[in-house]
This record gives sequence, C-alpha cells and structure tokens, in this order.
Amino acid sequence: MSIGGHDEREQTLNQILTEMDGFTGREDVVVLAATNRPDVLDSALLRPGRFDRRLLINPPDLKGRREILAVHVRSVPLDADVDLETIAAVTPGMVGADLKNLVNEAALLAARRGGNTVRLRDFTEALSKIQLGSERRIVVSAEERRRTAYHEAGHALMGMLTPGADPVRKVSIVPRGHALGVTFQSPDTDRYFYSEPYLRGRISGMLAGRAAEQIVFGDVTSGAESDLEQATSLARQMVGRWGMSEQVGAMSVLPDPRREQSFLTDGTGSSPATRELVEMEARRILDECSRNAFDVLDAERSRLDALVQALLSAETLDMAEAYQASGLPSASGISTGPRRDESREG
Repeated sequence: MSIGGHDEREQTLNQILTEMDGFTGREDVVVLAATNRPDVLDSALLRPGRFDRRLLINPPDLKGRREILAVHVRSVPLDADVDLETIAAVTPGMVGADLKNLVNEAALLAARRGGNTVRLRDFTEALSKIQLGSERRIVVSAEERRRTAYHEAGHALMGMLTPGADPVRKVSIVPRGHALGVTFQSPDTDRYFYSEPYLRGRISGMLAGRAAEQIVFGDVTSGAESDLEQATSLARQMVGRWGMSEQVGAMSVLPDPRREQSFLTDGTGSSPATRELVEMEARRILDECSRNAFDVLDAERSRLDALVQALLSAETLDMAEAYQASGLPSASGISTGPRRDESREG
C-alpha cells in the first residue's frame, strides 16, 4: 500500500484508520504501509498505537547496489569488461528500480548494435541516457559548438584541479535533453556528509563554465542558467542550513530545502534582517567561488585550450582521455558514467 501526497490521500487515510480500528487483539491481520513522502502523512495515522514498527529504508550503499545488480544481470550475457563493482560505484543514490532500469536499457542498447553480450560501454551509454535523455539530432553552429566546448572544458578542468573534488568521469559536447553539453563527476565512494571546502569546490566547478566563457569570449550567455540555479541553492544551504558562515553562525534558517522558496518571503519564522543576512552571505560565497574559478582557469589557459581541442575533435572524452588531454595525471577510480552533472543549457 502506498501513501503519498495526492488528491485521494484523505480518503486513503480514512479507509486505513477505519480498517485498523476494526481489529482486535485476537485477529491475525498485519497492516503494512509504505511511503516516500512521510512529511505529508496525517498525525492521526502516526499516533502511538497505530503502527507497532516504523522502518526507515535508505537507498542502498555500494555493497547493496552491487548485490542488486547481480540479481538483475543473472539472465543477461555480460562481456568480460563489465565489472559490477565499477557500475555500482558510479550509481550512488539509485535504488533497486533504478538499477533494474539501467540493466534493461543497457541490454536494449546491446541488442540494437547487434551484440551478443552487454559491454561496459552499453552501461555507460544507458546511464547517460537515463540521466540526461537521448542524444538530440540538431544542427549547432561552429561558434556555438566552440563556446559549448569551452563551457564544458571549464567545468571539467576546474574539477580536475580542485583538491578533493569528485573525479571527472566524462566530458561531452553532444546535445542531450535540454543540454548542449555535459560534464560528469562522481565520487569514488558514497558520501554521507560534506565539508565546507568540498562544497566551495563544487560551487567553483558549477561556475567554471561561465568563467571559461568570460575568459575566452569576454561575455557570458544564458547557457549558465542551470549552473547558477544549482550554485545559488547550494550557497544558501551552506549559510542557512549548515552553519558555514561566521556572520550567520550556528543557526538553522532553512530547516527544509523544499521550503527554500518560502524562505525568500516568510514561512520560516526568521526575521527579515536574518533572511537578508543569509542572502548577503550566500552572495559572498558565490562571488568568492566565481573569482576562484576565473583565476584558476585563467592561469591554466593552455590546459583549457588543449582540452577544448580534444573535445572539438572527439566530441566525447572519458576519464582517461580528458585527463590526458589536459596534461594532468589521471584520477584514480573508474571511467564510466556518474550521478551528478553540470550542463550547458541549449
């Protein structure tokens, strides 16, 4: 039984409560319910005496994803280059249904190319397709293609040069979904908390595409829209949720990220002065990270140009190719697709 925040939740709640109130201690009836939206459940359903046990099911960790994948590939002929540990490592946050979909999509791609086995590149392409959509067959002018290459190269190079950043797994200027290009990064292991330097590095990486455009072309475009949205949201959370600002201090102003929009008006209980201070501190973090991205890429212009030339030639670079083109030592880990991406909107 699934309970969620939909139009019929009141009827569902009343039906469950009616049925549960009809039970006695002599009846062998077990009531099970599951939801991925516990925040919308009525307090009448959660009061003591309703349910004996409450279990919190988290997404599987690395070992769990590896074992789930093993179940779903039992009837799938795998190539010798497929390592389930490799695939599990770059799918953090995915649950069983996601992993099953990944295996099915990889098998379909293998069948379309006429292969007898499913290769690692099929899983890589399947992951990209699931996360970003299918490749778009559109005509992009030479100037836009070059600008997109610099934008994505900026993301990638900043990720490679930032200490402690997630390794860059793939860089591409092939249009997918709404994006003209993408840069993939993902950690080697599951992360459960984030340090301030790591988060600042992420923001610098998000703003690096825009910085690369400023350095090379002297202006910016609307292609950084998604990057700015992500960076702004992350900076606000650093200040308003995680106490990463000396001016605001150890104070939770944004207790729930889903209420961030209401934070800008009212709805959080914080004063207008506090909200204004959070905005000022978030802007300070964004400005510092933007300057950092600009300074690093400007100092490494030769590496940026080299990576762009490789992108314009190959269109898609995996981990080893991207690090080699940049003249940097390859990061440890694997080179299939990741969970997180920074994309230039098209």
